[in-house]
This record gives sequence, structure tokens and C-alpha cells, in this order.
Amino acid sequence: MADICHAIGKFFRAALDFRSFYTGCCAGMADKSGPLFPFARVTACSCKSGGCYLPVRAANIAGMALVETSICDFGRKAGDFTLRGVDGRDWSLQDCRGEKGTLVMFICNHCPYVQAVRERLVRDTAELRQHGVHSVAIMSNDAQNYPEDSFENMAREAKEHGFPFPYLYDETQEVARAYGAVCTPDFFGFNAALELQYRGRLDEARLDPPAPGTRRDLFEAMVQVAETAQGPREQFASAGCSIKWRR
Repeated sequence: MADICHAIGKFFRAALDFRSFYTGCCAGMADKSGPLFPFARVTACSCKSGGCYLPVRAANIAGMALVETSICDFGRKAGDFTLRGVDGRDWSLQDCRGEKGTLVMFICNHCPYVQAVRERLVRDTAELRQHGVHSVAIMSNDAQNYPEDSFENMAREAKEHGFPFPYLYDETQEVARAYGAVCTPDFFGFNAALELQYRGRLDEARLDPPAPGTRRDLFEAMVQVAETAQGPREQFASAGCSIKWRR
């Protein structure tokens, strides 16, 4: 049954327009989210595996709730935070800020959507530093119920994959709620004035290995932000597992 769910998800990812909706883990979708992007409760998949990733519109076709979110609230100011990093120090937004832009990313360790793009994420964030854009990753999942996302495993993940950005633990989940983060990965790209200019996907490959010439949406958008302070007006929503909120 899990294989069938994954096959259905792959079909709808190819067939439907991602500009207006996200995907989520159908067996773990929360009924709570940030104030700007409320999530409806989604019924658990019948396979009970906890590992199905149906697009929410596909989930709706399967009798589950439809979830649609807006993409970019242009000009929205970045919220401040101070969180503990896996390097043992506390990081504020100002500590993470880049001269020409700042990328705030909500990721985790266990999500297949994050795992699929990890190497590209490391590559793109490292290259963005050359354009004056600094990045920070925040892990907001409930680590008690998802131990793969524990602080210790975060530190291991950052070291193993050579993260070129701070990796911070949002233990209270207050930062994720303030930003309105809904899934992993979820990207918030800000200009030098900390005004939101990008809220979209990493690239068009998503879960698949990128083919030569694959559009690098996030990288291209943040280079544009660094050069013009404005993000592209056409953006495609990111897709991934829902943030795992505490019950």
C-alpha cells in the first residue's frame, strides 16, 4: 500500500500545478500551523506506514482535506529570534544576516524531501555567500515524537553533510509559528532590508536527481534579490513533510 501511495503522489506531482499548494506527510499532517498559513487536519493514510507523501490536492482526491497556501507575502519583515545552534552557541537573526540577503530555511533530519535536496542545498547556500547572501537552517519538529530530529542528530547531520550555515533548534516551535512555516523544506528569502522576497521551491527537480540544465529556482531568485532587492514575481511552492507540531 505504501508503494501505491508513493506512486499516486509521484503522478500528481507531475500532473498538477504546484504554484498553489504544498505537499505533506499524509500520516503526520498537523492541524496547527503559523498564523498566516492555517493547516487543516488530514486523515492518516490507510497504509499506516507514516511514510507517504501525497500532494495535498491528491490527498483531497483520496478523501483527505485540501490544503492550499499562498507563496510569498512580499515585503513582510523577518522575525527576530535567538536559538541554540549545533555548534553550541546562540544565534540571533542579526548574527545570521547577510549584507545583501538572508535565507531562512526550515528543515529537519528525517524528511525525505529534505534528504533528497541536501547536497543541492549545501551547494546553493555556499555559492550564495559569494553574492552576499547568508543562510540559516532551523529545525522546529517535535523531537520527542520524532527522535531522528533530536538536537544530537542535528549535530551529526550538520557535520556529516558539511552544512555551510548555522543549524538551529527551535525547541518551543515559536519561531516556526511566527514565520508561518508549514513544511520541510520551507524557504524564506529576505533582501538586505530583511523584507521577504522569495517563498518557493529549491529547484524544479524536487525529489528526483536534477537533470543537466535543471532550473535552480531558489539560487537564481536569491541572486536576483542580492542584485535588485526584489524577488521574482512567479514562484513555485516548496513541497515536503508537514512541520511536526506538538499535540
